Amino acid sequence: MDQLGTLAETFFNWGSMREAISDLLTTGVPNTLILAATSAVIGTVLGLLLAVAGISRTRWLRWPARAYTDVFRGLPAAVTILLIGVGLAPQGLRIWGPDPYPLGILALSLIAAAYFGEIFRSGIQSVEASQLEAARALGFRYSAAMRLIIVPLGIRRVLPAWVNQLIALIKDSSLIYFLGLTAGQRDLFRIGQDAAATTGNESALVLAGLFYLLLTVPLTHLVNVIDRRLRNGRRVTEPAPAEAPTETPAEAPAEAPAREALREPLSTTAPEGATRA
Repeated sequence: MDQLGTLAETFFNWGSMREAISDLLTTGVPNTLILAATSAVIGTVLGLLLAVAGISRTRWLRWPARAYTDVFRGLPAAVTILLIGVGLAPQGLRIWGPDPYPLGILALSLIAAAYFGEIFRSGIQSVEASQLEAARALGFRYSAAMRLIIVPLGIRRVLPAWVNQLIALIKDSSLIYFLGLTAGQRDLFRIGQDAAATTGNESALVLAGLFYLLLTVPLTHLVNVIDRRLRNGRRVTEPAPAEAPTETPAEAPAEAPAREALREPLSTTAPEGATRA
C-alpha cells in the first residue's frame, strides 16, 4: 500500500496537475500544433518531390532522392534536430535572430519529408501500369498522366499511412526542447518537464502525456475511418423500383360499362330482318 501511495503521489498528484494545466492549454497545445502542422505541410511538399524524384527515369534525380531518404530515416530524430539546430545556428541567427523555433520546424520538416517521400513513392508505384497505358492511349503526355492520374491515385491509397506518420510527427515535436525554447515557445513536453523539475513531482509530465493522447487518439480513429472507406469504396444507392400505376377514382366509373359489356354473352338469335327474308 505504501508503494502504491508513493506511486500515486509521484505521478498522479492533482495539485501539481492543477498548477500546470493552464500553461499546457494556453502555451503547450498551440505550440505543439504549430510545430506539427507546419512541419507536416512542408514535409508533405518535400516528400512528394522526393517520391517523384525517387521513381524518375533520370538517375541524377533518383540517386540523390534515395540517399536523402536513407540518411534522414536512418539518423535518430534527436541527432538530426541537434545537427540542424546547432550547426545552422549562426545562419539562423542572421536570418531570424536568436529564435530557435524556425530551425526546429526545419529539422522536423526534413525528417518528415524522408518518411512522407517513401510513403508517397510506395503509393505511386502501387498504381497499376494499365492506368498509365490508358492515359497515354488517351493522348496524355507522360508528365501530364503522372500529375493528373497516377500521383493522385497513389496518394489516395496511402492516406492512412500518411496520417500515421503525422501522429509520429506530433510526438517527435517534443524533441525540439533540445534547442532551448523560450517560455512562450515551449511545447507540451517542455512545460511538463519544467513543472516536474520545479515541484519535484512528475504529475505535470503525466498530464502532458495525456494531452498528447488527446491529440493523437482522434487521428488514430481517423486512420481507421479512411482505411475502411478506401477498402469498401463509396456506397452506391440503388434506385427505388418503379411502382405500377394505380387507378384513380375518376377513371373507375368510366371503365365500368365496358367491363360489363365484355361479361354479357353474345346473342345467337338472328335479326328480325333476316327471318323475313
